[in-house]
Amino acid sequence: MYLTISETAEYLELDEAKIRAFVLQCKIRSVYDGKQYLINKDQFSTHLEQMEKYRETIQEYLRESLPEDIDVKDED
Repeated sequence: MYLTISETAEYLELDEAKIRAFVLQCKIRSVYDGKQYLINKDQFSTHLEQMEKYRETIQEYLRESLPEDIDVKDED
């Protein structure tokens, strides 16, 4: 499925100017049909999956409690 620059910006929740810059810098693959750039939506699926896994990993890390300090001496 191909998206326009504005649709891609909405899908990725980024500014249209940033998407246009990425297209012109060849950081996002696209096809120019004579009027507009068309961007294949599937090229973002792997990136979005990896970002979701990374987000879950960070959330798990933040939920962990701090371990007790092994250098604390028992005063009993």
